[in-house]
Amino acid sequence: NPCGSGQTCNDPNKAASSPHDYTCICDNDNTIVKTDGPATCTKDECDAKPCGTGQSCNDPNQSPSSTGDYTCMCPAPNQAIVTTGGPATCTKDECTSDPCGSGQTCKDPNTSANSLNDFTCTCDNDNTIVKTAAAAVCILDECSAAPCASGQSCNDPDQSAAVTGDYVCTCP
Repeated sequence: NPCGSGQTCNDPNKAASSPHDYTCICDNDNTIVKTDGPATCTKDECDAKPCGTGQSCNDPNQSPSSTGDYTCMCPAPNQAIVTTGGPATCTKDECTSDPCGSGQTCKDPNTSANSLNDFTCTCDNDNTIVKTAAAAVCILDECSAAPCASGQSCNDPDQSAAVTGDYVCTCP
């Protein structure tokens, strides 16, 4: 067989007078036909869709003799853990977009790409209100630090962590 392994030789004119009148055809689905010599056959392993749902596949070496060298990549905005020769494990840490905002700490206990809105926001001050899947409403009672002189009463009308210095000291 002048075509080589993994190829079929087609010689429609078997006459001895035309010895180079044959065609080589690749045996796999990705057929490249070449006349008068072996064909360059390819095999894209990504055609079999070996990656997980929504993942993209890349097979840089499409040689029929090369197997398992494809890579699977996660779709954005997931963090890609790219794997060679199998589906990727995709993760998504919802805290990377800073959904809680300033003065709060975000924790995402389940970074599975399929897990959404399971993060928690915790206020960084002592008066913590925890809220799941949204920014927390943080309070700050400035009177808890006893800023007034001895014997005076303290009143903090707006206990928002965003508003400071609005407490009032009242004499007895």
